Amino acid sequence: MKVEIYKCEQQAYQYFTERNYEQAANLYEQAIASEPNVISHYWYLGLILLLQEKEIEAQMTWMQPLADVEEENIQRYTQELTQVLQLEAERREKLEEFSLAWAIRQHIREINNYDINNLLNIVQLSFKIDNFEEIQLDKLGIIELLNYQDVVDLNSELLLQVLQQVIETLPLNQPSIDFIKSCLPYFTPEFNDIFFAAVMKIGQTFAQPATAACLLELYLAQAPNNQEILLEILRHLSLFYQNAKNFSQGIEKAKLCLSLSTEIADKIFAVHLILRALMAAGGCWQEICLTNQQLEALRQEFITAQPLLLDEIKTLLLLTPSFAKPHIEDSPSDFRKIHNSLAAICQNNLQSIYHQSFERYLQRNINHWQKATYKKKLKIGYLSYALRQHSVGWLARWLFQHHNRDNFEIYTYLINYKPGDGIAQKWYVDKADKAHKLGIKALEIAETISDDEIDILVELDSITLDVSCEVMSLKPAPIQVTWLGWDASGIPAIDYFIADPYVLPDSAQDYYTEKILRLPQTYIAVDGFEVGIPTLRRQDLDIPSDAVIYLSSQRVYKRHPQTTKWQMKIIKEVPNSYFLIKGDAEEESIKQFFYKIAEEEGVECSRLRFLPQDPSEAIHRANLTIADVVLDTYPYNGATTTLETLWMGIPLVTRVGQQFAARNSYTMMMNVGVTEGIAWTDEEYVEWGVRLGKDEALRQGVILKLRASRQTAPLWNGKQFTREMEKAYEQMWQRYVEGK
Repeated sequence: MKVEIYKCEQQAYQYFTERNYEQAANLYEQAIASEPNVISHYWYLGLILLLQEKEIEAQMTWMQPLADVEEENIQRYTQELTQVLQLEAERREKLEEFSLAWAIRQHIREINNYDINNLLNIVQLSFKIDNFEEIQLDKLGIIELLNYQDVVDLNSELLLQVLQQVIETLPLNQPSIDFIKSCLPYFTPEFNDIFFAAVMKIGQTFAQPATAACLLELYLAQAPNNQEILLEILRHLSLFYQNAKNFSQGIEKAKLCLSLSTEIADKIFAVHLILRALMAAGGCWQEICLTNQQLEALRQEFITAQPLLLDEIKTLLLLTPSFAKPHIEDSPSDFRKIHNSLAAICQNNLQSIYHQSFERYLQRNINHWQKATYKKKLKIGYLSYALRQHSVGWLARWLFQHHNRDNFEIYTYLINYKPGDGIAQKWYVDKADKAHKLGIKALEIAETISDDEIDILVELDSITLDVSCEVMSLKPAPIQVTWLGWDASGIPAIDYFIADPYVLPDSAQDYYTEKILRLPQTYIAVDGFEVGIPTLRRQDLDIPSDAVIYLSSQRVYKRHPQTTKWQMKIIKEVPNSYFLIKGDAEEESIKQFFYKIAEEEGVECSRLRFLPQDPSEAIHRANLTIADVVLDTYPYNGATTTLETLWMGIPLVTRVGQQFAARNSYTMMMNVGVTEGIAWTDEEYVEWGVRLGKDEALRQGVILKLRASRQTAPLWNGKQFTREMEKAYEQMWQRYVEGK
């Protein structure tokens, strides 16, 4: 009899695994009738009913044998039922039947809602069946269990997997943040690495700095007692707060970072963070100047103290602080003397740190050179984090549009690639012969470039991104070039800097380490811009229809008090004029900055209007047409904003300086054939501003020139510009081949 029952059970289980639930249920019912005291029969029969979506019948079946069980045995039987369900859930997971596994685990939860691993599995399965948003972490009970910090048999690997999935599911809501916080006490070094990488991804790749700062604040409370880790956290916290426009917190974290820094490289970057926050907030000019002096003294001290042993992280802290000074003063020879020294130190350190990789790239480049011939299809690689919805991304796309694919093979290396960015996909992925969507690990990027055997590598970030500097320092390509970015980076491994007859003075080669290669007309050209529907109207701003409107639309970094004084002098001299100010800044701080200078110059504050950022680039361009005259910034001119202004046919006043950043608007105006508004002195800036405001005929003449220029000017001829760039590449390659 027992043998027959055993065979019946085997047959029932076989039917069960074959999904023949009706037959399996019949056999289990027969087994129960024959052996009503064998509890496992009830467990499997209930499981079959559950899989047939008969949940009530399943629960009644499971409860039936428990009615007559002594209380001390209930826990044992419950554990047996849980084990049966657990095994079946795991079996379904292996079969990738995630919805069934999720349903089974929900019943395990009803039986035992203190099983932390089961709850973690429910969360993990919710990602696979795409219902994570529906499970309500705060009501699942998992956060409370983790907060007890004495969880029995916690599967640490499972917790790590779930944590990573939760962190990367954006946007993070409060229950998700509470869950992440509850995981912190269980962190191991492996947890630390994954958590930190995920936070960087949230703050940088997905551009959610406020969320990243919130997570880092949680981490800061649990971080290991290690100064290097603490400084790293504080640096990123300051940056995330600044990017979220919480400048006071950004400054606070940067100052804390400075107070804890003992090594000079750490001090340099901490002071840079303070300066960056002050400049981004706007208006704190006296403090900006003092902080800049402090930064310059530290940079000079660092150069004097060489040689110093620095690791990769500290080396990469040294270059980006250079970005501040050209916003403050126009002294390129002095600036580049210090900056070029720092760039050389950084390159030497990085080549030493990655000696084997650097030597491998060097040997590959030698082999490349030995095999090089003039008549060949050149491989051009473009490296940048900004080939996306970014100023660089908007401007560089015409080069990709017009490249001659018969003579050039185009590769793109998209650092910190952001999925879903339309500009990146349309131009820099789809139009490349080969596009690499990369992260932020410099060695991996350099290896990819070297493996592709690129002939000429063009980087577009200059010193705005440390990763790009690191890649270029390792020399993964035989010819390396900087184009379009902020300025030349000064890294000795970069061979050329693309310029034109105007954007750098004749003496510039004296203080550039790169060979300046001047294109015949312009270093940048576009075929135009997308323009939306304007949303700004005079009546909405309470400005009379016959008033003269001046506009300045720039990042707050560029708001120099001296230039602002010139702008106020213009407003004062032109009756019935108004000044519109647009740019990202701390609202109250930038208002006080302008109000103070306006009062000093005798201009009524009621003539100033502060505008919010527009919802899109296309609308921003359309709204430029509200202005009669645009007033440029100095010593750091507009670049993309200048191109947009000229494309929209609006007169511009610019002050020409000596540094690259102070000559962008000058070269663009020369390349549309307009000299009205180009000022070589402070006084001329004010004079041009007043003349263009008072003389409507002069304004109309400039407008007509700008409109006509769309058909003839080098600035609006992306195809011609591309041919000039290609000639420059061929010239570089010819020199390279002849160098043999």
